[in-house]
Amino acid sequence: MMRIETERVIITEFDLAMAESVHRNSLDEDTRRFVPDEVFETVEDARETIEFLMSMYESTEGPLVYSVLLKDGTNIGYVQLVPIEEGFEVGYHIGKEYTGNGYATESLKAFLSEIMQKKELDIVYGICVSENLASKKVLEKCGFKKEYEGMGEYQKQSRQIAKYILKRA
Repeated sequence: MMRIETERVIITEFDLAMAESVHRNSLDEDTRRFVPDEVFETVEDARETIEFLMSMYESTEGPLVYSVLLKDGTNIGYVQLVPIEEGFEVGYHIGKEYTGNGYATESLKAFLSEIMQKKELDIVYGICVSENLASKKVLEKCGFKKEYEGMGEYQKQSRQIAKYILKRA
């Protein structure tokens, strides 16, 4: 069972009771613009995705997606490790009403420390749409170095992307 506690957040496995908050956190304009496949228009859509994600926790491949909670149990987003052609990519999302407080950086740093060790990874990638300045900032604060910026495939579309790499010391 994954459980990581930082000063302000808890990273843990999803459960079905989180469907309403996952739905609500996915509906902001940034999610629609930058990661449209992570918008859940209904609570049922969110519940179906959570069921799938929960089934992946025993998988060696992934995706491995974990809920980010405030200490009071409020679900504010997620962190993830997803297999890609070159290895693994991290992802993260914090609901709009909670952004600007450093939760993404705090969560991703803690998650990377744990998941890279657990999966014995020396390299992890971070990929985002180039215009997603907040996401680029989070990656840089977590020690990622920009490897590429230009056209690339992102969520099955050709888009202007930034690709970052983190190498474990």
